[in-house]
Amino acid sequence: MSTEKKVNADKGIIIDGLLEKVNASPFLLVIDYTGVTVPEFTKLRAALAEAGASCLVAKNTFMAKAISRAGLPDITASLTGQTAYIMGDSDVCAAAKAVNTFAKASKKTAWKTGILDGAELTPEKIKALGDLPSREVLLATLLGTINGAGSALARVIQAYVDKENGGAQEETPAAE
Repeated sequence: MSTEKKVNADKGIIIDGLLEKVNASPFLLVIDYTGVTVPEFTKLRAALAEAGASCLVAKNTFMAKAISRAGLPDITASLTGQTAYIMGDSDVCAAAKAVNTFAKASKKTAWKTGILDGAELTPEKIKALGDLPSREVLLATLLGTINGAGSALARVIQAYVDKENGGAQEETPAAE
């Protein structure tokens, strides 16, 4: 096997590996990490791991080919310079929040673009996703809203029943 064919085969293996990762994740976030030191990058990766996401660095042309093969939107124009790719299992908001927190502390990363559910995201939209409250807080708020509506309905029904009974309370029999 010639050296050129081996290099092309190696590139194909790398692109296939990236394609597998892109297909396994419901989102892909892209950041510029220019100026980030190795210890800082390690901290970012740890924060992302806690959020159920991972960060990888790959050659931009390889990632562009993997994204294209996955049938995702063409974001090639954003794949320039020092680019890191963030993917995860499910919670895009937690991953975006981890990067937002890191960016505020280090002032060295910037959102480039992202893909969520097959649609391209602007940097502003990704930042907004990271600014949302946690899933638990949102669920608690939703539950409180539902519970509040149910309580209000129960009070209205009770007021109607009281009104129909002339406001009189039913007497309870005395204990013998």
